[in-house]
Amino acid sequence: MLNHQQQQQPEQLLFNYCTTCQPAPGSSEELRQFEKIQKGFSNQFELFFPDNLASKTIVVIPSLTLDQQVLTKITGALYYEERLLCLLMLLRMPRAHVVYVSSMPIDPVIIDYYLHLLPGITGYHARERLTLLSCYDASKVSLTEKILKRPRLIERIKQSIPHGHVAHIACFNTTGFERTLAVQLGIPIYGCDPSVLYWGTKSGSRRAFLKAGVTMPPGAEELKTYDDIVHAVAALKDMHPQIKKAVIKLNDGFSGEGNAVIKYPDGLGKKELFEWIHHNLHKKIIPVAEHLSVQAYLEKFYSMGGVVEAFVEGAVKRSPSVQCRINPLGEVDIISTHEQVLSGEDEQVFVGAHFPADEYYRTAVGGLGKIIANGLKKDGVLGRFSIDFISVKENDGWKHYAIEINLRKGGTTHPFLMLQFLTNGHYDEATGLFETANKQPRYYFASDNVQNDSYKGLTPRDLIDIAMFHGLHFDGAAQTGVMFHMIGALSQYGKMGIVCIGSSPDEAILFYKKTIAVLDAETAIK
Repeated sequence: MLNHQQQQQPEQLLFNYCTTCQPAPGSSEELRQFEKIQKGFSNQFELFFPDNLASKTIVVIPSLTLDQQVLTKITGALYYEERLLCLLMLLRMPRAHVVYVSSMPIDPVIIDYYLHLLPGITGYHARERLTLLSCYDASKVSLTEKILKRPRLIERIKQSIPHGHVAHIACFNTTGFERTLAVQLGIPIYGCDPSVLYWGTKSGSRRAFLKAGVTMPPGAEELKTYDDIVHAVAALKDMHPQIKKAVIKLNDGFSGEGNAVIKYPDGLGKKELFEWIHHNLHKKIIPVAEHLSVQAYLEKFYSMGGVVEAFVEGAVKRSPSVQCRINPLGEVDIISTHEQVLSGEDEQVFVGAHFPADEYYRTAVGGLGKIIANGLKKDGVLGRFSIDFISVKENDGWKHYAIEINLRKGGTTHPFLMLQFLTNGHYDEATGLFETANKQPRYYFASDNVQNDSYKGLTPRDLIDIAMFHGLHFDGAAQTGVMFHMIGALSQYGKMGIVCIGSSPDEAILFYKKTIAVLDAETAIK
């Protein structure tokens, strides 16, 4: 005898296959429905989010809905979908359900690795409230686009939300594709309306900094053509003769992969410099992304637009980042600061971060971040985002330049969430420090780029076996230790992520060094 839900399933599926049943993507009707869905989210947030015993479902869509040509330059980009597995820790709430959708199936060993860390909840109890769904599609298309092409999968997501639960979507970033998915599922997104994503572009960031009155590098935005770049690069040197390099940035670049650098020649007058730039720009700029030609970079710039900025020099220079959150009630919080570790051409590529940022200025950059975030709130921004700075030491103080706004989760989001979930602690905005529930300070070093060709061939099972044997795991009693992520990328690419949590910055680094030493020893050619 079929139950009521099973009896209705064929009719529901037929409904979803009808192309006229859903508004066309980007249509006025879809925008109207999305606005209506999002308006109800504030009630859900106010009534259900604070209640750890509430019946709620989080649908995790870890899609990197970004420019795929630039994204393919990141090694193992598909496995960045595993970064949001930190949200499985929400299953510590005994009535919460999580639906996690990925391009390819995730190894059960990886899932178990996360679930065994849940405080106060058995793995079995958590697993009963977890639904894992996959597109079985490793193609170079964003996960959200893959889901939208699979109406049966959309129906499975709907059916995975228990009756009587409130639900919302948690995603890496929001675009028109995520908006379409939200409308088809009928549940809100905890993230920005795509209509305000301009403020997360490089041009929009500069406009936001200008509105907030926050210092940024000299430069020009809203550039589109080759001549735009030439004039901006030339004008920058004319107005600021001391600068030695300029940075060209794609509006929607990320992790520094959308940047390029050009060095100014010495000894040229204004007219000669302009002529040199005009004739040599296409030969002299150096794209940060490996294997991306200058021609391909410039074509991407013409289609996407971007900015030109002075390369900030300094004998002592740092790259702090401020993580912010605007909730559906309009409340603005600074939720963390990080000291970014950069590499690549002129240190433009994000590879890791220390938490928190340097004690000499973490509250100062946090304050600047809050000023900018308050402006973004007025422009309709919602959810988690980060603001990057360059900080230069001048005499006994620091000068901070706002660089860009990332209206999405990023490389500093999942490490902080892991720290928060594992320790049940909190970040103090006034001090810039994190404390566990029993008032103990915690620090970490995190990276998405632990990579070595000798690690290739290690399966998730191998890694966890090595970690357990050598004590490379998170100790729930001490609330310190090591957490791995992006484990699925290890065998093919020799790459993974790591979060090393310590009671001091030095202890966090010691955990990292020990982990690397163990992995190098275990994979050394005998």
